[in-house]
Amino acid sequence: MAASIDLTLDCANPARLAAFWKLALGYEDEPPPAPFTTREDWLREYGDSGETPDDGAWLHDPAGNGPRLSLLRVPEPKTTKNRLHIDIRVAGTGSADERWARITQAASRLTAAGATSLREYPGHHIVLADPEGNEFCVG
Repeated sequence: MAASIDLTLDCANPARLAAFWKLALGYEDEPPPAPFTTREDWLREYGDSGETPDDGAWLHDPAGNGPRLSLLRVPEPKTTKNRLHIDIRVAGTGSADERWARITQAASRLTAAGATSLREYPGHHIVLADPEGNEFCVG
């Protein structure tokens, strides 16, 4: 039996990071698990005391292909490099120049949404940081 994975990102501002990753990946808000109709209901059953829906955001790929993302508020600031990062694969066919144009266009769209461009590896990929400083690649 194959298993699937979910990715959980600790962060300071789940709503802001969720908005960024929804734009970056085309993801949508994940509905609460059945039989719950709201995240508040789910948190009352399974959350820690004092948790609110603002303490997290849950996203999914509407096509059902990519992993689910959980973005959870943590009190401590980020202090070191992440051991895991996300790579965004830019789809499409064509020449190397056409592929690089799609990569740079995707990176430009993400920087307009709050990412920071860190390094370019021309013809292959671009390293960026999301609004909370987590590195990811577009390639």
